[in-house]
Amino acid sequence: MELKPGAGNKIQLLIDKGVEVPNPFSVHVGDEVAIDHISGRGVTIHPGCRIFGAETVISDGAVLGREGPATIEDCQLGPSVELKGGYFRGSIFLEKSNLGYGAHVREGCILEEQAGGAHCVGLKQTILFPFVTLGSLINFCDCLMAGGTSRKDHSEVGSSYIHFNFTPDGDKTTPSLIGDVPRGVMLNQPPIFLGGQGGIVGPVRLGFGNVVAAGTILKNDVPEDRKLILGKTQRECVIDLIPMAYPRLARIVANNVIYIANLLALEQWYTHVRRQFFLSQEFGPLIYRGALKNLAGAIQERLKRLEAMSGKVSEAGASSRPGKPAEVKVELRRNIGELPEILNTAAASNIAVQARDRFLNEFQSHLGSGNGDYIESIQSLPLPVSRAGSGWLGEIVAALCSKVRETFPSMALFPDPA
Repeated sequence: MELKPGAGNKIQLLIDKGVEVPNPFSVHVGDEVAIDHISGRGVTIHPGCRIFGAETVISDGAVLGREGPATIEDCQLGPSVELKGGYFRGSIFLEKSNLGYGAHVREGCILEEQAGGAHCVGLKQTILFPFVTLGSLINFCDCLMAGGTSRKDHSEVGSSYIHFNFTPDGDKTTPSLIGDVPRGVMLNQPPIFLGGQGGIVGPVRLGFGNVVAAGTILKNDVPEDRKLILGKTQRECVIDLIPMAYPRLARIVANNVIYIANLLALEQWYTHVRRQFFLSQEFGPLIYRGALKNLAGAIQERLKRLEAMSGKVSEAGASSRPGKPAEVKVELRRNIGELPEILNTAAASNIAVQARDRFLNEFQSHLGSGNGDYIESIQSLPLPVSRAGSGWLGEIVAALCSKVRETFPSMALFPDPA
């Protein structure tokens, strides 16, 4: 069936390119959408889908709306991505990533290769490394999760899980680092399991290979690897609420800074390592540009949230005990403006340059024997090479945290950030 020229002609152009549109009269494509940025190879757009945004990219093999209507707005989809139903805005989906019916994905997300989730998953400002899998009925905003080596050996979040990312004082300085970037990008770390009917009260840091028992509400950092974490039931009580008290302020700031430093390390990984893999794909440069935009946005989001919290911190809300709590708050208010000068792309790019170049030389030599696939290329690295890459990124994280420590001396902030 041919559509008449006019408002619906973009649908006809897609059909002419080879896109499968079973019910073209039920699909809407915005006037701003660039048809040239939608592949004609293997793409299927099921009934009820809506596509908006001048930055939208849909690569070969993508399938939209298999389980229900899907709305795509300014997203970049890599090859063979499947978004089965829901709303997706301002996010990146790399090869073979997928989400089930009822997903609600807002800006700032990156789902790397083969990451995904079942039905009714809510994400915003979330980064999932390859293979990470989310169950059903999950709210998992403002976190980064790594771990696992394949679809059979992947980090997983059980159904009905919540990342609590909004405090009673109205703060969102709550990003949680589940795994880390320096080791996680090598795709050789043991998976992390977060048991269903549980949650994390951000900001939390969690090591690789950890298992959090079902029903556990995790409130404390467990940066060590391979631990079984069992929650305990809180005793019932009623106590006075002290607004803006921030009794663990130093830890909150430290975890935010470590998170930002990891994002900056990931940005360097994309710039120096992942870029060449994007450039070999259809629409790869557009997807790469979108990924860097989202990483930059994630960094700015975290800095913005820290600045907003610092504006609310006051001595009046401090603990009645004299000494350190008040010192920390004064120091935060006084020095918060220096964080963007420390935690930025230019600073990260000038750290561990020799270690970076040594790793890149070894990495490029190794690539000559591979098939050009990103996951295969990374996982086939000799162990000394992968360790060198983790060392380079770890130095970035450590150096940035060390610099912040100098700016906030009273907080005694950072343990080993990697």
